[in-house]
Amino acid sequence: MAGLNKVVNNYQEALAGLNSDMTIMVGGFGLCGIPEGLINNMTQMPIKGLTAISNNAGVDDFGLGLLLQNRQIKTMIASYVGENAEFERQMLSGELEVILTPQGTLAEKIRAGGAGIPAFFTATGFGTPVAEGKETRTIDGRNYVLEPSLSADFALVKAWKADTMGNLVFRHTAANFNPMMATAGKVTVVEVEEIVAAGELDPNHIHTPGIYVDRVIQGQFEKRIEQRTIKAG
Repeated sequence: MAGLNKVVNNYQEALAGLNSDMTIMVGGFGLCGIPEGLINNMTQMPIKGLTAISNNAGVDDFGLGLLLQNRQIKTMIASYVGENAEFERQMLSGELEVILTPQGTLAEKIRAGGAGIPAFFTATGFGTPVAEGKETRTIDGRNYVLEPSLSADFALVKAWKADTMGNLVFRHTAANFNPMMATAGKVTVVEVEEIVAAGELDPNHIHTPGIYVDRVIQGQFEKRIEQRTIKAG
């Protein structure tokens, strides 16, 4: 079973093979469930021209916002600009190509990519700029837009627990986007809070089987809050 051990010892091993001009998927929802250690280490790598697929781009000084600050991302495929002023500035100035996609459509494009489905019809976006240049069709009296699926050279994922064989368990909001991205990368790298021995995870509670996972690394997480709201006392 030793040959099935997918745990790597450092971030250099985890990110080996990631080069300029590649497409990456980065899991998480806001700042919840993002692979922050992997992102931080990417800022130290001489890579640029990335196409990044993620729900949003973090905040100015955390998450994917760090790669934007470094000008390492040339195209951002996302559903939400969020609290990131630099993302907004680069988008409005034309420095960054941004493909804004309805959130549910983005999730399904990634899921379809992981399932080997090249495209699908959805009613979302018909009659709006989202549908411009895309095939449309009327099915049973309703109008639909053909959306191509998404896949990536690297999928960077954050999970709660993994065993050494790469079986994953996600927790709470981190289950948004991370599980589907894990299936849609040519190389899937997972940063986790806890690694356990093979066989310790309840098979009924595994969200993503290890067949989709290439590398697992133990991470340390800051658990930032995107926008803190405090009730008046």
